[in-house]
Amino acid sequence: MNIKISNSVLIVIIIIVTSNLAIAQWVQTNNGLNGDEINCLTADLTNTYLLAGTEGDGAFISINNGDSWTAINNGLTNLLVYAFTMNDTYLFVGTDEGVSRSTDNGSNWTPVNNGLTNQFVQALVVNGTYLFAGTAGGGAFRSTNNGDSWEEVNNGLTRPVVIDFAISGTNLFAATVYGGVFLSTNNGNNWTEVNNGLTNYVILALCANDINIFAGTLEGVFHSTNNGSSWTQVGLLTYYVGAFATSGNNLFAGTEQNGVFLSSDNGGSWLDVNNGLTNYYVGALAISGTYLFAGTSGDGVWRRPLSEMITSVRETSGNELPSEYELVQNYPNPFNPSTKINYQIPELSFITIKVYDVLGNEITTLVNEEKPVGNYEVEFNASILPSGVYFYKLRAGNFVETKKMLLMK
Repeated sequence: MNIKISNSVLIVIIIIVTSNLAIAQWVQTNNGLNGDEINCLTADLTNTYLLAGTEGDGAFISINNGDSWTAINNGLTNLLVYAFTMNDTYLFVGTDEGVSRSTDNGSNWTPVNNGLTNQFVQALVVNGTYLFAGTAGGGAFRSTNNGDSWEEVNNGLTRPVVIDFAISGTNLFAATVYGGVFLSTNNGNNWTEVNNGLTNYVILALCANDINIFAGTLEGVFHSTNNGSSWTQVGLLTYYVGAFATSGNNLFAGTEQNGVFLSSDNGGSWLDVNNGLTNYYVGALAISGTYLFAGTSGDGVWRRPLSEMITSVRETSGNELPSEYELVQNYPNPFNPSTKINYQIPELSFITIKVYDVLGNEITTLVNEEKPVGNYEVEFNASILPSGVYFYKLRAGNFVETKKMLLMK
């Protein structure tokens, strides 16, 4: 994704600290994983194993949190794997040659495509006794017998490219390309378009967490609390958001070119959690046990403990004394005309925060003083600056961290 912004300005904030602290970060976990283009990640219902679907190398399983992977392609007629889902008895996989079913956690697969007139399957979901498949061109299909037979369920579904599903109670949501979000309250018998408030109808991902429904689009994240009757844009506005994962009230978003972000307030603010991640094309996320897994385009699967990221958010928003240096993503982001920047320091340090443009010219100094241990917030007002990308730079000894932000007027 290339974003062109006229009159762009670059702002940099770097925190430097005299300390040799260990920094929590992502770890690549690709042992045995032949494919490096990851289309989907799914954890089983008991968090016993993790599944990865690749672009041309088939399906893989890990039973040790990604430390090693094993190919599970016996019986698969196509190795372009786009989706997994499961119930208490079966595991299902979606490829561009239909759906296959396994009774032994993927060791063997059997095609189950009777009635599936479009076999380019991009999405799968189980809702009670119903199994749904979303296709690229044929819309939605439903099976009531674990895939033995399928029927088309497109009444009211005006866009036939279904890329994801989400379930909230008795409500089934379908994400479509160029058609926005559709809702069915009767397991696919009828669909209703629910796009009020959406400004982008290319829906790349859907996520349901209690009453909160999230849609990932080409223009960031949208949030609904009324089953899609209305949507509000809640951040990452210039990013392509193609994956979600939730842990309690924490929402993770995977983006194209910008990595992984975390929100603990339903999208009200976002924290960049990319430390150690070298590939920022993240198209798949999954939580298994105490880990968040990210599937990338080109570098396989990465893993990071949830506690590293979720604890970090709690520390920077509470009154506890910090134990390490940290620069938090500004909020709101994008912003107009002001935004707030939080940072924490674990010891008495001389802090300098300066703002620069894209040519390296200093614009302003936000902080230039010695500060004791604690959590801090500084406001940056860009009312006299043009729209554009900014980096902020904070110095405190030898520790350096860089963040960027976007001013949109």
